[in-house]
Amino acid sequence: MISRDQIFKIYGTDYKEMTKELLQSIEASALIPASHTLIGIKPNLVSPSTADQGGITHPEVVSGIIEYLKESGFDNIIMLEGSWVGDKTTESYTVSGFDKVSEQYGIPFYDLQKEKATKIDCAGMDIEICDIARKVEFMINVPVLKGHCQTHITCALKNFKGLLTNREKRHFHACGLHEPIAHLNAAMHQDLIIIDNICGDLDFEDGGNPVYRNCIMAATDPVLTDAYACKLLHTDVEDVQYIGLAEKLGVGYADVSSAKIEIVRESGEWREENTLPYSGKVIALQEAVDSVDSCSACYGYLIPALQMLKDEGLFDKLPCKVRIGQGYRGKTGKLGVGNCTSKFDFCVKGCPPTENQIYEEFKEYIRRAENK
Repeated sequence: MISRDQIFKIYGTDYKEMTKELLQSIEASALIPASHTLIGIKPNLVSPSTADQGGITHPEVVSGIIEYLKESGFDNIIMLEGSWVGDKTTESYTVSGFDKVSEQYGIPFYDLQKEKATKIDCAGMDIEICDIARKVEFMINVPVLKGHCQTHITCALKNFKGLLTNREKRHFHACGLHEPIAHLNAAMHQDLIIIDNICGDLDFEDGGNPVYRNCIMAATDPVLTDAYACKLLHTDVEDVQYIGLAEKLGVGYADVSSAKIEIVRESGEWREENTLPYSGKVIALQEAVDSVDSCSACYGYLIPALQMLKDEGLFDKLPCKVRIGQGYRGKTGKLGVGNCTSKFDFCVKGCPPTENQIYEEFKEYIRRAENK
């Protein structure tokens, strides 16, 4: 049976069968207390897209989890998730194909943007968490290992932000993300983590530039999982502050050097020695942005829009830094994105505006400036 210092990995392209083989290898059923235990499966459905774009959990992975659980005698299973602020979970659920998973296996899906929530004490910080998430007795977290344009990486710890209301997600950003993510995980336990490392985007949380690794991993320590994700994504653990904060709160251990990496199976070209490339795309773009308490969706749409401008040779024509975030509410400035900067001389309005909207309006802004 898997221990807290172990990370199991399997490679291949039959994602459902790989997941079942991985779960069998770690004796996952032995971790679950009883056959009537309420099991919650928490995928990452950040926005309406398909898994091959590198932003959301592959439905085949969750199908593999469900089949394994049912074959092991567990039937009290639910799925639960809330997309990021600005997109509807119902759309993400349908576009991603998770509606078909729910229908095929008869598994209820809870849209956490619509569920009731209660504020609870999370190791000294009050956080509003959806009630159904707190009722789950055995939580299986199924994050995507990918980059993030605000926190560098996102995997196990940050994926739990989907258990919150939209109101609380905005509050998390107003608090700087890192501390509340750590406190949330101090209160909400992850019993098993199945990491989708199939084709995560190395830069953007909502995908668009998938990099194939065709790997699925299993772990039980979310802090160790995220520290290992940092290693794979060429990121210093210290740069992802919520990892160290979560470790201090007793959520887990971040010492990757003590981790035992177990390879269940390799397949063809998909092998352990094939490493992920380094991508510094976001770093250069971030230098053009002043962000104060910006929400993930708003910031997550801005950075790809700037990349589109850069690809057309227009990025360097922006006259100043772009301001974004709740910290600019009621303030004035020159160039802003999102309703929080509505008093700026030029503002791309929306909560959030889409990346195409930002791109088009910035492009028109640059054109008008050149014609003056």
